[in-house]
Amino acid sequence: MIDTDVVVIGGGAAGLAAAEKAAEYCRVLLIDRGDELGGILPQCIHDGFGNFIFKESLTGPEYAERFTDSLNSLNIDIKLGTTATRLYPDKRIVAVNEDGILEVQAKAVVLATGCRERTRNQILIPGSRPAGIYTAGTVQYLINTQGILPGRKVVILGSGDVGLIVARRLVLEGAEVLGVYEIRPSPSALPRNIVQCLEDFDIPLFLSHTVIDIHGSDRVNGVTVAKVDRDLKPILGTEKFIPCDTLILAVGLTPENELAKQVGIPLDEYIGGPIVDNNMETLVPGFFACGNVVQVHDLVDDVTTMGWIAGKYAALHALNKLASVPRLKIIKGNNISSVVPQRVRVDATDDIPLYIRVRRFLQDVMIIVKMGSKILHEEEREVVRPSIMEKLSFTLPREGSLNDIEIEVRESK
Repeated sequence: MIDTDVVVIGGGAAGLAAAEKAAEYCRVLLIDRGDELGGILPQCIHDGFGNFIFKESLTGPEYAERFTDSLNSLNIDIKLGTTATRLYPDKRIVAVNEDGILEVQAKAVVLATGCRERTRNQILIPGSRPAGIYTAGTVQYLINTQGILPGRKVVILGSGDVGLIVARRLVLEGAEVLGVYEIRPSPSALPRNIVQCLEDFDIPLFLSHTVIDIHGSDRVNGVTVAKVDRDLKPILGTEKFIPCDTLILAVGLTPENELAKQVGIPLDEYIGGPIVDNNMETLVPGFFACGNVVQVHDLVDDVTTMGWIAGKYAALHALNKLASVPRLKIIKGNNISSVVPQRVRVDATDDIPLYIRVRRFLQDVMIIVKMGSKILHEEEREVVRPSIMEKLSFTLPREGSLNDIEIEVRESK
């Protein structure tokens, strides 16, 4: 049995930030199932990380190195190649590694387990089951860390950021990307990746299209694509056969919340991550969550910021310096599909950051945070898109009664 103050489960960007911050206050144990720290960062050899936190554009490995160097200088116990298999309400963790079974007793737990890619089975593509079907993250790992090119003539389904970055990487390695097919009428990646990964490399993007069949016996030899209607159903007569040897799926990410479910942490029905307050504490006291396990972020800088908050308040909880107070609900209003955090502590005195996603593409809008009839904050936006997370902050009023908070997006015109 190992006894410590804070256990951070997951050594990606969120977990590294949480462990770094918690170590300023108390004893910390960081558990990660990988053989090196950084999570997915070591395989992301493209730049674009750290633009806001470090004011420079770093590659994934460089960004991870900034934090691993910091952790190595702190008094943090790190266990790599260690998988947490069981979590208990009393904050006891059972993990396993090459040495056997490990049991840890903590006073606070930070879940930073990230997310996993959606697979073919989750989107129900019919057809045979040949070799040559990969998720985008797997292809990125194979190319960037193993030096393996998984195919020569490639079709990509889905327009997520990783899928587009992989499309560019494949072209640079000599493969031919025949097209990126997106079922929705607008791409789901950041605009910068649409330009830098597709337009700059002449890779065609087909919106309102999807793969409806996979062909091949031992290896993929082609896919059938079709246009879809407003209900995302294939339109008869629009089918087209595309000869290829590889199909890559970039069809979204799902928060990895198996451990959270074991202790009954309530999850957000829409985004699948734990419901958290502005301290990143879940609705089960002493359990905190941060990063992509809460919701899938666009930028690693936001993941890191969330990790710092979770680490700080997990440490304060472990030291019995975090009071138990009522929490207000944040209600999703007009045109809002998701918001994090979903709760706000009534003793919050600092600015409270909000991360929101909208339901549809809108122009000339006002984002409004209100408590009853009182406007707490409002901001104008020229454009909002479901694929881009909007960020803003507000403060609780210092006087008067406190009620639940609502956030909405209104069209200005």
